[in-house]
Amino acid sequence: MTKKLFTDFEKVSSKQWKQKIQADLKGADYNDTLIWKSNEGIHVKPFYHADDFNEDFQNISNQKKWLICQSIFVHDVALSNKKAIDAIQRGAESILFIIPNKEVVINNLLYNIDLEITSLYFELQFLDSNFVKELDSITSKAGLHINTDIIGNLAKSGNWFTNLKEDHQHFETIVNQTNSFSIDVSLYQNAGATMVQQLAYAIAKTNEYFNHLHENTKVETVIFNISVGTNYFFEIAKIRALRILFNALIKEYNLEANCNIFATPTKRNKTIYDYNTNMLRTTTECMSAILGEADTICNLAYDAIYHKNNEFGERIARNQLLILKNESYFDVVENASEGTYYIESLTKQLAEKALELFKDIEAQGGFLNQLKEGTIQRKIKESAAKEQEQFNTGEIVLLGTNKHPNKNDKMKDELELFPFVKTNIRKTLVQPIIEKRLAENIEQERVKTEN
Repeated sequence: MTKKLFTDFEKVSSKQWKQKIQADLKGADYNDTLIWKSNEGIHVKPFYHADDFNEDFQNISNQKKWLICQSIFVHDVALSNKKAIDAIQRGAESILFIIPNKEVVINNLLYNIDLEITSLYFELQFLDSNFVKELDSITSKAGLHINTDIIGNLAKSGNWFTNLKEDHQHFETIVNQTNSFSIDVSLYQNAGATMVQQLAYAIAKTNEYFNHLHENTKVETVIFNISVGTNYFFEIAKIRALRILFNALIKEYNLEANCNIFATPTKRNKTIYDYNTNMLRTTTECMSAILGEADTICNLAYDAIYHKNNEFGERIARNQLLILKNESYFDVVENASEGTYYIESLTKQLAEKALELFKDIEAQGGFLNQLKEGTIQRKIKESAAKEQEQFNTGEIVLLGTNKHPNKNDKMKDELELFPFVKTNIRKTLVQPIIEKRLAENIEQERVKTEN
């Protein structure tokens, strides 16, 4: 059969579609009725058309299969090793070890784990280049990724690990050892930053490190740890925009480096009441991460904000990814969002707005300088306050919390972890950026009034 399917149909232009829509509105204003404005300042149209694009789409596919990751906090080395092996046998392809101190014996932690097929991430809650050197020598066969974001630690805690000079010395040694460094972007999302801010801060911080590193330092990989929210198509576009911005930045430095994106669902929209809805939220967020082409996805257990780590919650979180990969065929289609007019438009606009903000940050002395001055913190607070107001008025809906709550749902006796912001008065160099969930105020009142 050689006859093309659509040859009998005339092309319909964007102008013709709009005229038809305006006629169907019967006098209602097109802009007021059908166009809405996001918190990023993007006007979302009711339809997107090829006429809106005057240039070819960018090919930003990373050409790699995404990996299912399991996070493990290393409280007991033997138990953590056993847990990692069990997770791998049950479908995990990557492990994130959260290491609390340098007394952890890495050989024992990785015993019987096949380092040739298992990608490893290490989140160190301390800074020690000698520990990383030992870690790198043991895991030389593995795809090794270590968090090294010293400025991210300053932003989150308000202080350096030790001081500016020593932190940067450790940082340089680690980068020279591993040929990589990491950028924590999840902090900003969980604190209420817009997507434009998240992207701009990610690139500004990357630029800060590139400016600091010696010209002879070889950087092969930059790892971005991001959180993914529930704004489905925007989040897909956010990840794609991050790759575009990163590629543009390394081009300016005449570098060839890989952009490795490690994604996990956000905590910001998670709730303790009607907690099963968290599974629905994390599923769509993981889907956004997959379609945005994150490299590794570590799901968040539905009860992670109020329960200690438990086998059931972790198994469900891992199985969500296994279903998406093996039963929904999300591992088969490559670059599924390329050529989608809506997502391409969002990607372009997010990248452009983030680039504009990045240039403004650089003009004001760079990310670290703006962090010390409190500008970054103030801007995030403003965005978070706007989003909180939208939640309080019902414009942002969390089902089971600010809409259709179950008054019989009791949680006071189920809280193994404190799920609200903790106040810890201490001296800091800069004002720390605080993560806070949208539902916290409502939930605290409900907990207080439970019978």
